[in-house]
Parts: sequence; structure tokens; C-alpha cells
Amino acid sequence: MPFYIRKSVKAGPFRFNLSKSGIGVSTGVKGFRVGTGPRGHYIHAGRGGLYYRASIPRNGRKQNFEIKPAPKSPAPSFNEQKVEMINVSSVNVLQMEDSRFSNLLNELNEKQRSTSIKAVLGWSAAGIAFLLAITAGAPAFIFGLVLILVGIVAGTFFDDVKRTSVLMYELDHDAAEDYGKMTERFDALAACEGCWHVDSGGAVQDIHTWKRNAGASHLVDKRLTELGYSLPRVIKSNITPPFIKSGKEYLYLLPDFLLVVHDRSVGAVPYDRLKIRWEDSNFIEEGVVPSDTQIVGRTWKHPNKSGGPDRRFKDNREIPICLYESVYLSSDNGLNELLQFSKNGIMAPLAAAIGKLGVSNGSSKTQLDAPRLT
Repeated sequence: MPFYIRKSVKAGPFRFNLSKSGIGVSTGVKGFRVGTGPRGHYIHAGRGGLYYRASIPRNGRKQNFEIKPAPKSPAPSFNEQKVEMINVSSVNVLQMEDSRFSNLLNELNEKQRSTSIKAVLGWSAAGIAFLLAITAGAPAFIFGLVLILVGIVAGTFFDDVKRTSVLMYELDHDAAEDYGKMTERFDALAACEGCWHVDSGGAVQDIHTWKRNAGASHLVDKRLTELGYSLPRVIKSNITPPFIKSGKEYLYLLPDFLLVVHDRSVGAVPYDRLKIRWEDSNFIEEGVVPSDTQIVGRTWKHPNKSGGPDRRFKDNREIPICLYESVYLSSDNGLNELLQFSKNGIMAPLAAAIGKLGVSNGSSKTQLDAPRLT
């Protein structure tokens, strides 16, 4: 997806315009005061680091604060334990905090947990329509349907005003180039025919389990996942970031940090605290083999101790061994996600691009190989 920065963003009746002096706000609805609308955040990214300005704070005055890089934290060590299964899951998203983004996170969480006016008006109108249909017949039911439509439209309008925050990004030449390259590398990752989220993995401990699982040394519980471009409900922005659906979490790659959204909670992982680890993974594929994967060998569905076919099983057949890539995302504030892709060698360019993003924002990046869980 080509990367570009829009010069204006619309949220309900409000339009936020990006200029050299920051954010300008206008409204086309008479009677709406600018202070009643969604809060606008101006973010400048470049060689000097990150600079934030909240354009419409609740107290009516501009607030300015500069984001300083956090001190480096040592890379965590990983010890593989001989257990049947290892759950791979992040902590509560609300624990993914960083003081540099606390104001924004507090606001986003408040918006994320607020009651949907569209749902309230829509369901209220539906209840009225139902009562009218029972008491007054078809004409009243038609009026009720119109009432439902009006409730949904009005609710959407007020949700845009009260339940969204506006992020307006201004990237200097180098920062825009780095973010554009990151999206290009993300597109290559998203183009993989097979993309999975791994919920858990573990080592096979006995010969019987080994035979039942085509001689696999490890088992994984995984499911297909989604990669694309989108914004979470609570944000309007002049940039549409790439996202990864990782289990129940959505990970949004914003220019300044990784935004993590789970249900009604929002967290942040700064790029200088994000650890990306990857490695090749031989996977015994009993399903459909992705067209972009490399087959590196074959095994039997039920092998004997020497690796040949166990003749006691009538349905014994050869199964391809595919070369996949496992990607482990972690942070010292609680992110812990494992992904798998059908094409190997695809993560290193993206990790390098994300690392460069962190450097252009005034922080640093560490990359290591992933622990083997598959």
C-alpha cells in the first residue's frame, strides 16, 4: 500500500488541517464550539526526535512536551524448558505503559471505554419501533424504521465528536522516507500466503506422541491471522498505519510507537523497547502447502523409530516439511506474541526498517534470533 500523509482529517463536524504552524481546526456546523470536539494531537518526527503538542486540551490551553528516548534495557534471556506446552500471550494491555505517551494513552483508553452513543440511540429507536409496530401497525413500523436510521446516523455523528482522538503527523524528509520503507517491507510480509498466530507450543516428550504427529519434535497450536492497513475506532489520523492481528490483540505500527489494542483497552510499546526475533522453522504441513513456501523434506504421517513408514497404519502417507519463519515480538512492558509466516527471510528487512524508525525518532533498536518453539 503506497504511503502518503493527508493534509486534513475529518471527525464529525470538525476538520483538522495540518500546516507548518501545527493544527488548524474548523467546523461547518453552526453552534458547535471548537472546544467541544475531539482532541487533536500534533506529532512531529525527525532527526531531533519526537515532539508532541495537544491542540485542544480540556483546559483550553495548549500543552507542549518533548519525548525523550528511554534508557536502554538489557535484552531478555530465553530458557527453553522441557514442558508439554508453552503459552505465548501478552500481559493485560493496560500494563503496556510508557511515561512518554501517558497523556495520549489515558485519553485513548477513556475514549475506548466510553459508551457508544450510536448503540444507545440505535437500540432505543429499535425498542420504540417495536412498540409502535405492536400498537399501531404497519405505518407506525415504517416510521420506526426511519427513527432507527436517524438514531444510527445521529449516534455516529456524536461518536465521531466525543469518542475519537485526532493524531496529525508531520514527518520530516528522513522520517517520512523511513516510514515509507517500513510500509514497503510490511507489504512484503503481508503478501505471504500463510500468516499464523501461535497460541502455544511445546516439546514432544514420548515416542507415542512422536509417532502420532509425523515425527515432530515440537507441537504448536496456531491459527490464521490478518495483516493490513487500518486505524482503531478511537483514532482519526492523516496516516493509515499497517496492523497485525496477533491473537486477541491488534498491533498498529504508528510512526512513533507500536499501539496495542485489545477489546476496550489500549497500550503502547515504544520502538526502543520492542524486541523482534526471528528464525527459520521446519514445519510438518498436513494441510494445504502455501505456494510461496520452500519444501525442504518429507516425512511419514506415522513414522517408525528409524524414520521409515510404520506399516501398521493403512493411511500412512508422506507429508511435506516446509521451511517457515517464526517471528517473536516482545517488550519489557509486557508484549509477548509469536507469529509464523510461510516464506522465510521475510522478517529481517522489516525488523531493520522498524529499527531505523526507532533511530530516526531518537531511540535505539536491538535484534536477536528467536527461541525455537516449533
